[in-house]
Order: sequence, then structure tokens, then C-alpha cells
Amino acid sequence: MDSRNPDIIGAPLDRTDGRLKVTGGVRYASEINVPNLVYGVIVNSTISAGSVAGMDTKAAEGSPGVLVVFTPFNMPKLPKQSSMGAGATPAAKKLALLQEPDVNYFLQPIGVVVADTLERATHAASLIKVTYDEKKPLTDLVAHLHEAFSPGQIGGSDKKPADSSENAPTAALHSAPRRVEQIYQTPIENHNPLEPHATIASWDGDRLTVFDATQGIFTTRQRLAGLFGLHDENVRVICHYVGGGFGSKGPVWAHTMLAAMCAKEVKRPVKIALTRAQMFNNTGSRAHTHQSFGVGADDSGKITGIVHDVTNNTSTFDEFPEQATVATRMLYACDSIQTTQRLVRLNLGTPSYMRAPGEAPGTFALECAMDELARELKMDPVELRLKNYAETDPEKKVPFSSKGLRECYQRAAEKFGWDKYKASPDPRSIRDGKWLVGYGMATATYPTNRSQSSASACINADGTALVLAGTQDLGTGTWTVMAQVSAGTLGLPMNKVRFELGDSVLPKTPVSGGSQTAASTGSAVQAACGAVLQKLIAMAVADASSPLHNADPKDVTAANGRLSLAGDPSKGESYAAILTRAGVPRLEVKSESAPDKEEKKKFSMHAFGAQFCEVRVHEDSGEIRIARWVGAFDIGKRLNEKTANSQIKGGVVFGIGMALMEKTVADDRDARLVNPNLAEYHIPVNADVPEIDVIFVDTEDAHINPLGVKGVGEIGIVGVPAAIANAVYHATGVRVRELPLTPDKLLVGAA
Repeated sequence: MDSRNPDIIGAPLDRTDGRLKVTGGVRYASEINVPNLVYGVIVNSTISAGSVAGMDTKAAEGSPGVLVVFTPFNMPKLPKQSSMGAGATPAAKKLALLQEPDVNYFLQPIGVVVADTLERATHAASLIKVTYDEKKPLTDLVAHLHEAFSPGQIGGSDKKPADSSENAPTAALHSAPRRVEQIYQTPIENHNPLEPHATIASWDGDRLTVFDATQGIFTTRQRLAGLFGLHDENVRVICHYVGGGFGSKGPVWAHTMLAAMCAKEVKRPVKIALTRAQMFNNTGSRAHTHQSFGVGADDSGKITGIVHDVTNNTSTFDEFPEQATVATRMLYACDSIQTTQRLVRLNLGTPSYMRAPGEAPGTFALECAMDELARELKMDPVELRLKNYAETDPEKKVPFSSKGLRECYQRAAEKFGWDKYKASPDPRSIRDGKWLVGYGMATATYPTNRSQSSASACINADGTALVLAGTQDLGTGTWTVMAQVSAGTLGLPMNKVRFELGDSVLPKTPVSGGSQTAASTGSAVQAACGAVLQKLIAMAVADASSPLHNADPKDVTAANGRLSLAGDPSKGESYAAILTRAGVPRLEVKSESAPDKEEKKKFSMHAFGAQFCEVRVHEDSGEIRIARWVGAFDIGKRLNEKTANSQIKGGVVFGIGMALMEKTVADDRDARLVNPNLAEYHIPVNADVPEIDVIFVDTEDAHINPLGVKGVGEIGIVGVPAAIANAVYHATGVRVRELPLTPDKLLVGAA
């Protein structure tokens, strides 16, 4: 029996939490009212390399309202030092928890002041005098390329070798009659979600409760339990709402651990909320990538060899590879592909996952090189991509579970009016007064991820339902789409279903990252709702008083809170009647859902898209404006048409920022960050964003997960920077291979 209601699952419904958010009713982690709360303020290093020689804390300790000042010289030692290591999960970063005086990066935590108000804690922190034994920091990725080393593996839970090579790719590249060999670079970028990172930690004996701004409540629980040597059940993590994360709230960072450590010592709940500046260097970033890319083709445009070598910065004490080669390994048909990943240690904070990690910076190089190759061949860029369309995954040597990329190219090109480019492909051939007009395009791809997840579903005797899963909503619409999956599967109206999330006492779910929440937790929710409905049907057909007595369960349908025979809808009754007559107050089922390992071996699972844009570049100033945007995407089934559309548009805006503005700048002399704020770290505003036309290509995929979803949170950003760079070249004739594309680079290139 398939009880899913297509009128609910996929419908463009308003967010269930929308009214609360716009009226200020939502409470984020730092806003929870906890009795007897005190405030922690982190003291940050003002150097990037060396050690703390001494900290004069007398004035701070004597300041009004101060409870304690912790430094590396008096912070209690942790019971499990091993938990400081990189650990088994990607989220387990090595953290600065005041266990030693070493300083490895600017703004590293070197102390915490705890006081009865935030203002008093902040003032006391300003009174601390620090002396250092300073060393010369490592600051420049390119200058230290000769010191690069291999991380061994890349990827999250799905580990891959750092390097790949097949069929003498270097020889194939160098023997190709047409080839492009260039260096592409993307800078350090910071996530900057609207809600800063924050934690409130409270102890009750050996039980710890934490309100945390996190993308993974169970990851946070696991990390805290490991730190203090507790059972997972003794740690409760609550996060009902997240004001954005973009990957920065996936790992557990030092402020969360320090809040719990301080609360344990002062025996009162402690809140630590980071300032905007403190989030830079302390909560991850996209790494600086140096990408050597070569692609060769025969005269017909058939690609014969690809070599993609990526080096990115990591910290001096931990490792994070920005897996920028993963799309190169699978996107285009080629028998000879070589990729390498290398790391260089610098005195900067450890990089981390940032929206579409790997694919976003990697496709900048790949898709710009494809555009350059098309220029070399005097071939239309779309035609070149179709010429090298991969029907099977070149790396895994298996077919794609489904692939609507051809239709993405066709529909986006048609909607955009790509014939205008084909009519005037030469740079600087289209203008509007002083504005040079350019068209560009790029391919988007992102893997379809899924992890083990669980959920519970309960049908009550009053005909309502309660569905539970301990996931978190980053602002992407999880509250809403999970309620839609629940209602559609249970055959109930939305107003009869309550979905709850955001608490580690609820069924366990994975981190909200890798665009996997809908596939993972959505499948678990569907399984739990389907199972409890089957339980209700079994109760009805076994009940001699039911109109459905002795019916074949396969012939029973569910809709609007009522079971009935498919062939005779008049024979049936409400859920409430079935449970009330049986004297059962509720039926409840908990279900687990996990990816099919055999299907993952047989198929390569990805979402796809095509990005097209028009740019205008002012001839005198080099100012770049995005005039139009069209994107077509194969993301499988949509759980909510409106939120899916919103996610794609948000990704495109994210990509515009990556292309034109975003760059975290470290001083070459001392590795201090010079723009850790939103005044000088620029992000797009409404005036920078055009109308974004989103097209969804419908594909049926029976292999990826029961819901048929591919993930929508990240693919929208992939290909955006390359499409813009390609359009800027068409407009100006200047090829910029280092992001962001700022006016100075265009003016210098044109000189």
C-alpha cells in the first residue's frame, strides 16, 4: 500500500515555523532563559605563532561580578586527553581548550573570564595583560608549496584516496593537439551565518545539558561525552532553531567545550556566545586552494587527458583537505584522469566544510578550464560538455543511478537565450553603452549522500499524529518538509500532524551536512510513519467490529485520517474510531533507515545542474554586475517546491559572493586577519542579486533512497563562480583565474 499524498509531499507549502520567525517568537541557543546563568567571554591571542609566556589576571579577577578567570596555567586538566585528537569523525577537530600555552593562530582562545553579566565579563577580559614568546608565523600557501604533504585520504564518511590516476594522464594531456594548462586559485572564505555560534552549558551532578547552535546535536553529544568521560545518555544537547550554518556549525568548536568546562568548575550554567570577529579562525573556513589544472582534447573536442593537482592550507596542528578534485574524477567522460590532493601547514585556524565543500572551489577550476578549452577549439561551451557527456562514472566505472543533466543544459540554455552567445562568441562583441555584456555557463554537480537515521511516529486516539526525530533545522525548512513527509505518508492533513526535532533525547539522526537530511532523516520519518500506519491497518482488519474486517491489508488505503477499501471507499472508518473502540490511546513505532550498500556499489549517485548567467562590466571602472541568472537542476523529487526553489536561489547568491566579493585576508607579515567583520568581509546584498530563474528537471530514481530525493542545499552554489568568470571573459576578454573577481584584476588584465 502506498499512502503517500502527492498533494502534500512536494507541495509549495509555507514554512510551519515561518510565523514564529517573523514575529520574533523563535528562541535560538543564546536566547534560552536558564536560571542562575553566568557569562563566559573568551580571551583571544593577538599573535599567530609562539606561546603565552604569562597572563596578569589580577585586575580581571578583582573586577566586579567576576567569578573566575581561566588561563592555560590554571584550567583543570581534562580527564581524557585523547579526546582532543582528530578522532574517528570529520567533526572531531583538535581544539584549543587552555590545556597548554602554545599559540598556533591569531584569535586562538587563551583564556576565559566568567562573570555575572556579559558586560562585566567583557570588561574584565579587557583588563588581562598577556606576554608572549612570539615566533615568525607561516602565512603564505604559495610560498610553501614545496612543503606540501599528502593527507592520505579525502572525503567525509565516504573516504577516498587523496590521489587518483589511470591510463597515463600526463602523457595523454601533453600529446593532445588542443590543451589548456593553468593555475586557478580560490581564497579563504568564512561562513558568516546570521546567528553567531553560541552555547549554554549546565551541569546537574554528572549530567550535562547543552543548548548549542549546531548542525549536529548527536555529534556534539558524542564529543562532549568523550571529553568528560560520560555515557552519551548523560549528555543532552538541545537545538530547536539554527540561524544558518553553511557547514560551520557541523564540527564541535572550542567555545562549546569551554562553556561546559567552565560550567563544571563554577557549578552554574555558563553561556559563551562568540562575537562576529571571534568566529573568524575559530569556527572553520573554506580553505585557500591552489589548483594546477590541465585538460587536453583532440581536434573534435573529445577530452583525452585531465590532470588536476590541488593544494590547500591546513593548520599547524590538524589536517583538513579541501576535496576539490572529486568532481573532476566523475563529471566528464575521459579514460585518462589524474588528481592529487596536498596540504600546507600555516598559522591559521583549521579549515572546515563550507557549503558544497570540494565541489564549489573544484568546479571553479574545472569549469573555467572547460570554457578555455572551448575557446581553444572554437566550439560552443555547451556543445563541448555534451561531446564529453559521461553516461557512466569515470572513476567508479558504474552507471549513474539517474542523470538529467542533458535536459538541464537544454532547458536552461533555451530559457536563457544561449543563441545570443552563439551569435556573438567573441570577447567584447556585445555592449550597452559603457557596459560590456557577457554570457557564461557552467555545470553543477553534487553527490547524493545518505546516512543511517531513525525516527518515531505515533497515531493518537483523537486522530492526530506525533512524529519525532532528533535532527536540526538550519533554516532550510526541515520542520516543514518532515511534517509534509509525515502527513503524506500517514494520510493525514498537515494540521493533524506535529513534528518535533532538535533534542538528543529524540531518535538519533546524522549531522545536517552534505545535503543529506531529506534523504537520511526523511527516509526514516517515512519508514516510521509507514510502519505505524501498517500497524493501524492490521488492527482494523483483525477487528470483527470494523468495516474493514478480514480485508486484505494491500487493498486498504489511507487518506484524510480514514482507512477505506480501495475498491469501495464507502467501506472504512477513521483512525480515531479504530483506536477508541480498541481502547488504545496511541500506536507508536520507531524505525531505522540506512543506505543500501549494494546499491551504492552498483550506481554512482549525484544531483546535477546547469548554470547560465549574463554579466555587465563597466568599461572604465571594471565594476561587475550580474544581470540575469537561469539554472536548471536535477535534484530528484522535491519535498516542498517552495523551499527547494529557495535553497537553489540561496546557493546561487552564495556563489555570487564567492565569485565577486568574499575573501578572508591574513596579513603576510604576521598572519593576523585584517577583515574579521561584515564591514570589510563583503557578502552580497539585494542590489547585487538579479532575478534568479530556477528550473527543476524531473527524474525518477529508484536507487538513491525511498523518497527519491537527491539533496538541494548545496548544488545551487556549484558552478556559479565559474559561470560568472566565463561570462566576464566573454564581456571583457580578460581571463581571471583567481577569486574573487574584483575590478582591479580586470583593469590590470586589460592594461
